[in-house]
Amino acid sequence: MQTFQWKGVFPALLTPFKKNDTIDFKLFEKNLQAQAGAGVDGIIIGGSLGEASTLTNNEKKELLVHAKAFLPESFPIVINIAEQSTKEAILLAQQAEATGANGLMLLPPMRYAADEKETVQFFKSISFNTGLPIMLYNNPVDYKIPITISMFAELASAKNITAVKESSRDIINITRMINEFGDRFKILCGVDPLAFECLCAGADGWVAGLVDAFPKETVAIYRLIKAGKIQEALKIYRWFMPLLELDIHPKLVQYIKMAAAATGIGSEIVRAPRLMITGEERQKVENIIQRALKNRPTLPDYLHLEKAAEKVLQS
Repeated sequence: MQTFQWKGVFPALLTPFKKNDTIDFKLFEKNLQAQAGAGVDGIIIGGSLGEASTLTNNEKKELLVHAKAFLPESFPIVINIAEQSTKEAILLAQQAEATGANGLMLLPPMRYAADEKETVQFFKSISFNTGLPIMLYNNPVDYKIPITISMFAELASAKNITAVKESSRDIINITRMINEFGDRFKILCGVDPLAFECLCAGADGWVAGLVDAFPKETVAIYRLIKAGKIQEALKIYRWFMPLLELDIHPKLVQYIKMAAAATGIGSEIVRAPRLMITGEERQKVENIIQRALKNRPTLPDYLHLEKAAEKVLQS
């Protein structure tokens, strides 16, 4: 049963590694502390930014167990499911539920270009075998399988498919979804350099990447927009944009890890086949990060903004 809302900022967490290629759980907890302190609304473990393709199933379980032990009991923890077979996806979803996950982010089977019927059946089969709420990941740009309005219409019968991470780069999809389904599916922006536009168009939340390095700025933008303080949010967003664009590069993991290392809540170490950035490419990314740190904005007291706005609307 769902005990949280698909609403607010959900970091797609990095997985920090030690030089011996094991997970750095101490640094993982340091980043968790920064995220929770900044006011994020939940976390996502084992996504693309978490280098899911290189993690073992046991490592994903260990990350979940550590996060549960470190965070408050009611804090939402979402596990990414990105398996190639329906059978394996169901198994991992059930294991995540048994281990205490609060929700799932579910990708289509990427290695096989499933058609609409196959993709819908894949999602339904998993949803029918777990009680956890599911957020589908719509990213046809990177994963080549779109989740269309007609597919969502078929999936509406799966009661625990309750949200979508919208990463199509087409913010019109937000209005299309709201026009077609009302609030049946919560919508979370999945593209950092479109977050302002998506939230203003009615998205309920933001699955963020640069939040791994700049959690307070990310949450501030979300809270300011939802409180109607658009110009204040836009000022921070414009400062943030060169960093946010690191999220849409093929080497987003390395780039965002560089940013997290620069802010002291992560490290640059990646797991092979990824390699750390060097040479001119490294200098270019470092310049973006250092320029942002030099001009880092002073944030307003954003943590109470959304709650205050909700009270005004209810009065």
